[in-house]
Amino acid sequence: MEMSKVIDVYLGKAHKYGDNIDTDVIIPGRYLKELDPKKLAEHAMEGIDPNFIKKVKEGDFIVAGRNFGCGSSREHAPLTLKAVGIKAVLALSFARIFYRNAVDGGYLLPIEIDEDAYKRINDGDTLEINLSKGEVRNLSKNEVYKMKPFPEIVKKIINAGGLFEYKFK
Repeated sequence: MEMSKVIDVYLGKAHKYGDNIDTDVIIPGRYLKELDPKKLAEHAMEGIDPNFIKKVKEGDFIVAGRNFGCGSSREHAPLTLKAVGIKAVLALSFARIFYRNAVDGGYLLPIEIDEDAYKRINDGDTLEINLSKGEVRNLSKNEVYKMKPFPEIVKKIINAGGLFEYKFK
């Protein structure tokens, strides 16, 4: 996959969660009046993991089960994760609106993985995502998992850095 606005290989630590992680968990509604992404980041994932912002480092990943990003259609959710340093979310499936907000805003990579990969990846594992090979390497376990390929239009939007850049530049 040719990437121009994004790096081809990412390295980071996995922060693992379960199914149905909704947008209220990602960024609670009471903070939505905040416009500064750095202020939003202070509250990332606090609905499920109050210590998340103390654990996460620039370039890390969230690994989750089914239906990640369900709930309201708030664009704040992927923006908040980007602001805290998350580069990609690896999940069994995504809520459609979260997926499109992540891609269209150029915030982070929504990567679909299969059940085996989800079960094998542990919280704290070091992962390497290689977009051109379409794989996730678990460096902690010396294992490789395939990721679901992005649809062609999604690849183009990611390459451009988001929908605005794709449509107007």
